[in-house]
Amino acid sequence: MASKAAKKKTTKTAPKGDISDRIVDAALALAARRAWREVSLTDIAEAAELPLSTVYPVFESKGAILAGFARRIDAAVLAGQEDGDRDGGARDRLFDVVMRRFDALAPHKAALGSIVYDLGCDPVLGLCGMASLARSMACMLEAADLSADGLRGVLRIKVLGVIYLATMRVWLRDESPDLSQTMASLDRHLRRAEWLAERCSRLPLKCSRLRQKSAEESPAAA
Repeated sequence: MASKAAKKKTTKTAPKGDISDRIVDAALALAARRAWREVSLTDIAEAAELPLSTVYPVFESKGAILAGFARRIDAAVLAGQEDGDRDGGARDRLFDVVMRRFDALAPHKAALGSIVYDLGCDPVLGLCGMASLARSMACMLEAADLSADGLRGVLRIKVLGVIYLATMRVWLRDESPDLSQTMASLDRHLRRAEWLAERCSRLPLKCSRLRQKSAEESPAAA
């Protein structure tokens, strides 16, 4: 009885940050051993050695736990920012930021494999993760000194999200010590996005020239 009382007292007095970290760590540990869809919030509470009444106010669902984990990775990416990271082109800066994110995710690769697979099989769970993904992509854009605001920012977030998820599938299977396959995939996707962005940026100018040419030819045709 004394041990249970002591545990209960510790739970009440522990800082919220410590509790959230325990919950996230417990969820990842379970995901590394079992299918994510089979893990319940009660399972996570037991693994974290916390009552469900303590877990629920912090994370009301598994999706909320994943969002909390994403925020932790966002913070790690930003903490790894160096003064020289703004040097080079936008593609190079994004490459560095995304690879820094994969470095932060590396200790949890087994858990992420289970989570990503189940999110792909469950459209509802996948949709729930989109808001968290968008937040993290905005974070990485800002870390790469690229604005995530406005309509252009929304487009950048969507494009980077597609690139990130496509590269993550390669990263999950990449067993090379230098992550050469992951880097090659990321570089290829970023180059393609850069090429498309350049092509799209020329469209307004081409349309303007076509309109001008049409206006010049109209009197002659009449």
